[in-house]
Amino acid sequence: MKPEIVSLIDGIDVTLNAGGMNTINIVLAFVMYGVALGIKPGMFVEVFKKPKSVLVGACSQIILLPLFTFLLALAIGSSISWTMAMGMILVASCPGGNISNFISSLSKANVELSVSLTAISTALAILTTPFNFWFYGNLYMDLSNIAGEVPQLAIPLWDVFKTIFILLGIPLTLGILTAHYLPKIAEKLKKPMQIFSILFFIAMIVLSFMGNIDAFLKCIKYIFLIVLIHNLLALLLGYGTSSAFRLNARDRRTITIETGIQNSGLGLVLLLGTSIFADFPPHGGTLVITAWWGIWHIVSGLVAALLFNLSDRKKRIRA
Repeated sequence: MKPEIVSLIDGIDVTLNAGGMNTINIVLAFVMYGVALGIKPGMFVEVFKKPKSVLVGACSQIILLPLFTFLLALAIGSSISWTMAMGMILVASCPGGNISNFISSLSKANVELSVSLTAISTALAILTTPFNFWFYGNLYMDLSNIAGEVPQLAIPLWDVFKTIFILLGIPLTLGILTAHYLPKIAEKLKKPMQIFSILFFIAMIVLSFMGNIDAFLKCIKYIFLIVLIHNLLALLLGYGTSSAFRLNARDRRTITIETGIQNSGLGLVLLLGTSIFADFPPHGGTLVITAWWGIWHIVSGLVAALLFNLSDRKKRIRA
């Protein structure tokens, strides 16, 4: 990538006041609460009767995706800046995205498995997100020969733990309790909350970057291509892993979607609301990659659902 493009991307900055940051936090918490309204304890009982799919899905998302993302960043090499690589690794370290259950439903996949995997990856995120980001982030810096140019990546553990617990852990718990004790209310709230909160979060991302709109438009084709390749890798990884373990078609679809849709909103909050990069030089590439993922995986998820449904239609015609 040309140095001037790298400089342009890394110069993109998002500065939010306390009110703006609080708004994003509240929206993300509501998104998670909306997702949790569809989680019923009975789902876990049914899914864990045959735990193979759960284990394969968790492995694909929590272990393999960060590893293969790290390898992809190394393979791309000088075509991306280190800040963009950090954005890719951060997204891969986040838990499953909040729309994966909706996309699984559209794809006629195993929704119970999708809900279970989202809940598991979210519950484990307090440990897996900071560890994967710290481990692969520093390993990338060491192997790409930039360790001397930027400080060692140090994770402010308490800040990260607190942020993940408040934004994901508490809403997840409250949503499950609402679904269990107030099922009628949960059913009425579920879809409107999910749709409104997701649209509002997209709007927040767009508004956050409005001050850098000219720079963003000049480099969008580079950002688009990198996120496209990374997201495609995630989707293929999910499908390939589940196929290798000979899971049924519905479970393969679910794990494809769960691996390809990440909670990049959490990544954005960690970047803007904690001191992860406090001592680093300008790192707009990390912000832009993380933010664009939050928009693009909605598009790719809908495309995946369309392809799965077209495949079903062809099979019905042949039959």
